[in-house]
Amino acid sequence: MAKRVLTPQSEDFPRWYQDVIAKAELADNGPVRGTMVIRPYGYAIWERMQADMDGRIKAAGARNAYFPLFIPESYLKREAEHVEGFSPELAVVTHAGGKELEEPVVVRPTSETVIGEYMAKWVQSYRDLPLLLNQWANVVRWELRPRLFLRTSEFLWQEGHTAHVSEEDARAYAERIHVDVYDAFMRELLAIPSVLGRKTAAERFAGATNTLALEAMMRDGKALQMGTSHELGQNFAKAFDIRYLSDEGVEEHAWTTSWGSSTRMVGGLIMTHGDDQGLRVPPRVAPVQVLVTVVKAGEGVLEAARALVADLVKLGVRAELDDRVDTPFGRRAVDAELKGIPLRVEVGPRDLAEGSVVLVRRFDGSKRSMPLGQVRDAVPSQLAEDQQALYDAALAFRESRTVAAASIDEAAEAARSGWATIPWSVLGVDGEGKLAASGITVRCLTMPDGSVPASEDADGVLAVVGRAY
Repeated sequence: MAKRVLTPQSEDFPRWYQDVIAKAELADNGPVRGTMVIRPYGYAIWERMQADMDGRIKAAGARNAYFPLFIPESYLKREAEHVEGFSPELAVVTHAGGKELEEPVVVRPTSETVIGEYMAKWVQSYRDLPLLLNQWANVVRWELRPRLFLRTSEFLWQEGHTAHVSEEDARAYAERIHVDVYDAFMRELLAIPSVLGRKTAAERFAGATNTLALEAMMRDGKALQMGTSHELGQNFAKAFDIRYLSDEGVEEHAWTTSWGSSTRMVGGLIMTHGDDQGLRVPPRVAPVQVLVTVVKAGEGVLEAARALVADLVKLGVRAELDDRVDTPFGRRAVDAELKGIPLRVEVGPRDLAEGSVVLVRRFDGSKRSMPLGQVRDAVPSQLAEDQQALYDAALAFRESRTVAAASIDEAAEAARSGWATIPWSVLGVDGEGKLAASGITVRCLTMPDGSVPASEDADGVLAVVGRAY
């Protein structure tokens, strides 16, 4: 393969990231600063993510709906902490239709306020609860330091919003989304190991009483927040008058939650698994799992390649044919590596004359010759093996870059190249502020066994600290 197709990760990780996005044809910068054009291959990965997560969300009982892009500015002002938290990022429309609007409208940064307004209309009795809603949409948060997929002024996401009869029900549902939807999705589809925890008061979502988060380590040692699930208490229910008549005939305010994950996950996928040759896409999320590549024309080569694609498709494998023999084979091989296609089957006249083909794994670049008749049986198990191998490699990397620190200074030193865990009783709010002054944040609070602490005051709580995107 030609040298320097990508900037090496060890030389300049941010430049490597931009190189991968450009050369793997994932996305491009939009015409307005901070916006993003998602190219077909990048969008195909997002579609796979979206379809899988949508199924998990529906299995958790939520139903999809859609709410307006434009929200009256007065809605946000009803929940003071919420509007204060989002004010620096808001895009506000003051003129439309050739005249100044009587009331400015906000381009949605998130939809708690508008959905709260309609929950208040739709909920009358305890029989209407729980009300479990989700929407797939775009949102706008004006970004001063944009980076494709990670921080853009407009991005795609799902946002769930629910109302419940009690704090216990709301808490249980927020936890269910955190574990059964988000964590399972990250592990099983994206092959990304996450640390599950709760945010500190300083890091909580604006207007929430508790925020649950999933934090993943990228290959430069920084953290990326992959998804959050929020308990909102009765804050929004009181602001938007979401009331219900209990089974005892008493009028009560509902308890609400919200939760979301976005196209940031595409960035997380790139930076968790990518190497100096480009993407490494886990087979379960790969738009193309197997690329059957005609090395060069020859007797029976194209026919054998087409038949192999057809056989793999019948098995449920997402296989495609590359028969572009007018394009140099080396260039096509590099393109497949850049895009992270999990397996490539090379079909050439010389090997085929001996009844064999070459199977190339993107995970480690290994190649092996095998009889053509064995490919159909070998592919499914190889895809499953490589899915697990990517997860195991990411977990091993995270563990190798995580230090158990006994002091704030030790934690700060560890955060130069990875994460530290430090007892929350040692760090505390003052220590959190000290680290924040040097760009190090508490990513989440967790327990030694990986479970989520019931509160910041629980015995044995650990703070996971590091630099983050």
